Amino acid sequence: MDILPVVIIFVAAVVLIEGIFLFFSMLSRIRNPEKRRIAQQLRTLSRQRDRLFAGSIDITKKKKELSSIPWLDRVLSRVRRLLPSERLMEQAGSTHPIGVFVLSSVVLFVTGILVFNLLTKTLFIALPAGVSMASLPFLYLKFKKSRRTKKFGEQLPDALDLIARSLKAGHAFPGGLQMVAREFKDPLGGEFAKVVDEINFGLGIDESLHNLTERVDSPDLKFFAIAALIQRESGGNLAEILESIARIIRERFKLQGTIKTLSAEGRLSAIILVALPFFVAFALSIVNPKYITVLTTDSIGKTLVLIALIMMIAGIFVIKKTVQIKV
Repeated sequence: MDILPVVIIFVAAVVLIEGIFLFFSMLSRIRNPEKRRIAQQLRTLSRQRDRLFAGSIDITKKKKELSSIPWLDRVLSRVRRLLPSERLMEQAGSTHPIGVFVLSSVVLFVTGILVFNLLTKTLFIALPAGVSMASLPFLYLKFKKSRRTKKFGEQLPDALDLIARSLKAGHAFPGGLQMVAREFKDPLGGEFAKVVDEINFGLGIDESLHNLTERVDSPDLKFFAIAALIQRESGGNLAEILESIARIIRERFKLQGTIKTLSAEGRLSAIILVALPFFVAFALSIVNPKYITVLTTDSIGKTLVLIALIMMIAGIFVIKKTVQIKV
């Protein structure tokens, strides 16, 4: 066990050096925002072309780069199926390759094991702590996806009203999409700009809207796409349908705000119940350190801490399911 900290420090140093190299490499690539935007559009159109001509063989097709570090790109290419999907990266709006998050996960894993092994002198607690820290970059992707989807949903009613007004004014449906792409900020403006680019490059409106619903995980957006597709097939007043969808979305937002207000007490109770044990442990470590160190030095104390953490996590999930009401 004495050699373990030395090995972990060595691995952490190697990974840290590679991470610094990757950081400066990515910094030089994203310094020009216009160049980054054009490259993102080209990657999106390339993926659409690959799906349309999946059965054909293209000798000029370039393998998607998973990392700017050559050896890491080769390693990740061999375990591509174990990595988060490209769809998650698009939905999160990430401009970095998956290698950045994998490398960050490795650094946090090694750091977590090293720190908790030095504090607790046992891998029984250090290993789960390292795994928990390693999941943070991918939880960050999930968080970015959720926040981006929420912002998209907040912008969607106004976008639908703009498309409806453009249709009433005599503009074509693609023209309304172009107005939305020009008038709205990201994420909605950027996603609709991709739709307009796909249509301009020859992709059908049906396929472009389908791609949009795949990039953005929003049920309201699916209602808009289905309404547009049905209107193209059977006809009807699309402007009135879009205005009705926008009105329903706004009413649901009001209902969600009411539910959030009524469940505020439960969410506050959950925060207090989760923070209280850590606050008490911190206070006891200052007032009477010998009293609290038994939990980290004695084997029974470590077991009790682990059981308490598991029960606390289970309690968090139960409280979350109780106060979170889907509308």
